[in-house]
Amino acid sequence: MRRLGKALLVVSMVIFVTLPALSANKIIFSESERATIVSHGPWPPKMTSDPSNRVSGDKSAITFGRELFRSRFLSTSRRHSCVTCHKPNLAYGDGLARSTGVSTVDRNTLSLANLRLNRWYGWDGSSDNLWAQSIRPILDPREMNATPTLIAKRLRNDAPFSRGYQATFKSSPTSHDDEQILVNLGKALAAYQETIVTPKTPFDRFRDTLAKTDKQQVGQYPLAAKRGLKTFLGKGNCGLCHLGPNFTNGEFDDARIRYFKPSGGIDKGRFGGIQKLKKSPHTLSSRFNDDPRKASGVATRYVTRSHRSWGQFRVPSLRNVSKTAPYMHDGSLATLADVVRHYSNLNEERPHLDGRGLLRRLNLTDIEIADIVAFLETL
Repeated sequence: MRRLGKALLVVSMVIFVTLPALSANKIIFSESERATIVSHGPWPPKMTSDPSNRVSGDKSAITFGRELFRSRFLSTSRRHSCVTCHKPNLAYGDGLARSTGVSTVDRNTLSLANLRLNRWYGWDGSSDNLWAQSIRPILDPREMNATPTLIAKRLRNDAPFSRGYQATFKSSPTSHDDEQILVNLGKALAAYQETIVTPKTPFDRFRDTLAKTDKQQVGQYPLAAKRGLKTFLGKGNCGLCHLGPNFTNGEFDDARIRYFKPSGGIDKGRFGGIQKLKKSPHTLSSRFNDDPRKASGVATRYVTRSHRSWGQFRVPSLRNVSKTAPYMHDGSLATLADVVRHYSNLNEERPHLDGRGLLRRLNLTDIEIADIVAFLETL
């Protein structure tokens, strides 16, 4: 009897020790959390044409835009192309802290994936459409350093590109003025970039099976990623800015990264971006918007600068984020762990915010940081 009693005691101790371990390996999401997870899909979203770009979705425009994207035709020196800073094998980034064309710029290269879902473009939102954003580096003296006159002249004298232009826009480049040619090339580039969409990810498969309550498939999602997702939704409150299928609200916030440009002076962020937007001849409010109603230009007409816009930069999508290091608008954070740790130790004291900033210090543990990174890697 004594031996039996000891055996039962040992078995009960094993069960007592094992049960907490088992429960620790089981992540339970509440109904509210499940609903939020499901709201991050389905992926990919349905393709829709851009009403401001009459060749959006057009096969000829996509082909022509791809050729332009890969060619050095658009740079004054013929030494640079869009691929210089947007390399397909680097998730359409360049792996550098700051991009380099004719010279080094002040900001990190944004990935081109899923651009068709954006409302504003660039780190500062200085463009309100993809074709205008495609024109910007062509004219920037630090990137391709070209002019409308140079580009138009080249196009008219280049037989293959001239044929591509005619096939796309049903008109010879000789019948359009220099500015119209530049805008049309931007629209062809935009038509191609709209096709750059990230594929389904482990998270998407988890999200889809969770929506169907497929317990077997749900169980295949990595445990660390589940823990990270739970922290992302809860303690991290990351969904405040990174929401929806593309994991971004498409707007701007102050992530408490330095304002000073490496080249000197202060980067005004969204404040300067709105200033550039209002001066641009290529907005959705301009004559180049192919939507006769110009309905998409309403936000552009009414957007205004405010003191709070200083130091605000784009809230980027988190899709493909593990492939687009380094991070932040100035490329100052090398790894995803650095980014999560930055938010964990966030400096909340920014005088111009008047205490109204959305972001708060997260005070995450090292394990929580590692778990969030594990989740982000499944995107």
